[in-house]
Amino acid sequence: MSLADDPRFFALLTGSFLRLVGRPLVSALDLGPAWLYESAPFAVLAHDTSADPLFVYANRAAQRAFGYSWDEFVGMPSRLSAEAPEQAGRQRLLDAVARDGFVTGYASIRVAKNGRRFPIAEGIVWQLIDEDGRVRGQAATFPLPA
Repeated sequence: MSLADDPRFFALLTGSFLRLVGRPLVSALDLGPAWLYESAPFAVLAHDTSADPLFVYANRAAQRAFGYSWDEFVGMPSRLSAEAPEQAGRQRLLDAVARDGFVTGYASIRVAKNGRRFPIAEGIVWQLIDEDGRVRGQAATFPLPA
């Protein structure tokens, strides 16, 4: 089973979001992992805790925004989602998330697979913390650019 439809990973994403941000990531309890992956009208991405974090999850909305398939996204260093000039700001963001648990209102320029640059705004980045308090990575969500 991939993380795309893994109920435990869905619980990690949504549970961490609720505990840290204080509101649900998905609005209805019957919206499960398949809905978040296939149909959510917003992007959700997650990376692991590696020294050079690797993407472990990208829903279809994120795949469309960045132009990568699941197989291309998963395992890719998350730093590659930003161009070199944006990477220092990205690292400051990730450090703030590690320190504070989450950051809201994040805005930046990202780069798609084909080199197209696109803005993200009103992003939320949060720590993925399991029920035992272990940090499992970080995740981000943002509305799709118009």
